[in-house]
Amino acid sequence: MNPEKFAHQILFGEKLEDKLQSINVFDFADYDGNLVPEMPGREKKISFSQERIKFPKYQLFHLKEKRGMALHYFANHELLAIEMMAAFLWKFPTRNENDKKLKRGIFSTLCDEQRHLNLYISRMNELGVEFGSYPLNDFFWKQMLKIKRMEEFLAVMSLTFESANLDFALFYKKVFSDVEDHKSAAIMQEVFMDEINHVKLGLHWLNKWKMDKDLFEYYQSILPQNMTPSRSRGIGYKRETREEAGFEKSFLEKLENYRDPEPFLNRNPNV
Repeated sequence: MNPEKFAHQILFGEKLEDKLQSINVFDFADYDGNLVPEMPGREKKISFSQERIKFPKYQLFHLKEKRGMALHYFANHELLAIEMMAAFLWKFPTRNENDKKLKRGIFSTLCDEQRHLNLYISRMNELGVEFGSYPLNDFFWKQMLKIKRMEEFLAVMSLTFESANLDFALFYKKVFSDVEDHKSAAIMQEVFMDEINHVKLGLHWLNKWKMDKDLFEYYQSILPQNMTPSRSRGIGYKRETREEAGFEKSFLEKLENYRDPEPFLNRNPNV
């Protein structure tokens, strides 16, 4: 199976097994790119829903159902990340060695996300929750449809969603530990360690492409409309994790001092 067929099966396949297919390491040949669908293929059980549910309060994590519900929420993000990374491999051309090197990095990250999804689903099942039991939102995917260039993808995925997860993973690791759910806490630790490398990947390439521009200003300029750097900060923001990922002090100072303009202030933080 070549990379494009692999990406196609994830992107257009409807069953969860299609999204979790594994493949041996392969190399990338020249490829012209292709159109991304309006929505990834999904059977009814895991289809997107317009219904919204509130993320469970961490004060209720002593209840198995609430912990399972939280893991369901995280699993949805992992599935969306898998589909978005497959869309990256499917959408963008492969024309030179840099394209191939970046796509190898995205492929490796996609495989990590598949592992995370399997871990979440397995633990959810132990807690009595089946994937698809709660509505699945499409916020991440809507951002994919706005992305036109490789650098925009990395700004959204690596420097925003995955950067925020550096905070969320550690925060919920502690929450799970506090209620002695050490299995779930261990999953959050594993996700956190992988996210550092995922953020590093995006940071490496954006530093390469920014030329003589300031990285924070460059990052902000290539985010989709209605998304701001605030989304890259999660609960319990920690500078040291971003330093470990390779961010320079000047970028972090600008991120920490950044405040959304008025139109963004009342957005829903749970989408």
